[in-house]
Amino acid sequence: MPLVLYFFLSLAALIVGYIIYGRITEKLFLPNYNRPTPAETMTDGVDYVKLPAWKIFLIQLLNIAGVGPVFGPILGALYGPAALVWIVLGTLFAGAVHDYFSGMMSLRYGGKSIPDVIGYTLGNGFKQFMRVFSLVLLVLVGVVFVSAPAGILTGLTVSKWAWTGMAFWLTVIFAYYFLATILPIDVIIARLYPLFALVLLIMALGVSCGLIFKGYVFYNWNVAPGASVFANVHPKNLPIWPLMFITIACGAISGFHATQSPLMSRCLVTERHGRSVFYGAMVAEGAIALVWATAGMTFYASADLLQAAISQPGGAANVVKEVSLTLLGPVGGVLAILGVVVLPISSGDTAFRAARLLLSDYFGVSQKKPLPRLLIAVPLFAIGVILAQVDFSVIWRYFGWSNQTLATLVLWSAAAYSVKRGTLHWAVTIPAVFMTATTVAYICGAPEGFRLPWNVAGSIGVGVAAASLVWFLIKQGWFRSHVTLELTPEKSA
Repeated sequence: MPLVLYFFLSLAALIVGYIIYGRITEKLFLPNYNRPTPAETMTDGVDYVKLPAWKIFLIQLLNIAGVGPVFGPILGALYGPAALVWIVLGTLFAGAVHDYFSGMMSLRYGGKSIPDVIGYTLGNGFKQFMRVFSLVLLVLVGVVFVSAPAGILTGLTVSKWAWTGMAFWLTVIFAYYFLATILPIDVIIARLYPLFALVLLIMALGVSCGLIFKGYVFYNWNVAPGASVFANVHPKNLPIWPLMFITIACGAISGFHATQSPLMSRCLVTERHGRSVFYGAMVAEGAIALVWATAGMTFYASADLLQAAISQPGGAANVVKEVSLTLLGPVGGVLAILGVVVLPISSGDTAFRAARLLLSDYFGVSQKKPLPRLLIAVPLFAIGVILAQVDFSVIWRYFGWSNQTLATLVLWSAAAYSVKRGTLHWAVTIPAVFMTATTVAYICGAPEGFRLPWNVAGSIGVGVAAASLVWFLIKQGWFRSHVTLELTPEKSA
């Protein structure tokens, strides 16, 4: 079947979903357009800064993107066209809902970091757990998003300039991250990100147009005649569920986004912009994921050939380089590759920034003056430099599961928040149940987990998800008798 049909049907579904389901999600949250935002009531010139909605959207998109909507979909393409279905459905009904609620709940609670938000909705025990869990995840993201772009830039430059090796690029990127972490948000991030967004758009548009105009089509990856177009074609015969749903995180649903949304909730001037900024940025990321999943399934004639390309030094980055240079030529290809470099850099810096804010919230330290920012940032970066020496592939494996686990907890928090406000909670409860089953099944069967047979791991995942739903529904009645008490933090924010 022609590429244009698969790709544009998926893209159209994202656009229609944003218009319809995005508005439904907004109505379920009950935004108040006249309510003062933290940017107005808590302005400090550093983190609480009023920014225009279009700029916040671009910053949010670049914050949440990372290499996830590129590398993840390339790896997910090994499973065949089912990857496109997960990107569309995951984005609209899980990822964008997750991002919208995490951003808007943070806004309602004074721009607080996600552990504090979860504390207000699920209790102090979850709050303390999430502080540690989120901090570890943010540091891991920062390190991963140093190593990934440094590796790409080394591959582009070291053949011409030997001194631009891995150590050089790691130093340059860490230095940039440090400045972006401690300086006011409108000094570097708000000024550079629109330019970064332009490079990102060139990359996505260029690759998709190259595939279309050069006549690439979906090859027959289904081995058996008459097999479903969504049949699993993974060369290693790995199960679609739960593996594909962990592999394609950013671009479908990602807990890391919940750590980034509070950065922008501190800059919004009205709750009216929440849907376009939080839900809309996730839909845009889903579109980027579609581009690269499609590239993986069209540029290579079989899943085996794609697997062979991924197995080369550089992994998925090698695929990005090969696809970009072939489709767009030397100049366009380099621009596309730089677009992929921009993605992790624009998430790595805000990962460390979010970690700084998380610790400042915990210790109750104002970040208005430079010294308190330095006292938190310096130890964070010292840890990051140490972790950067660890094998990238090892960090990435644990990041994938922990990332989706965080998303699951945020969805449960959003469900509890909805119950407390008396709105329909199923829009977040259903994806929370699904992601609970997925993350539990993954860690039970994965090599970095308990290594159980996948059928056993899946059964355990479903059982835990069902038990979680029962627990939540029981607690739902308890919440109703404590609505006034539990909503106090929001009213005072």
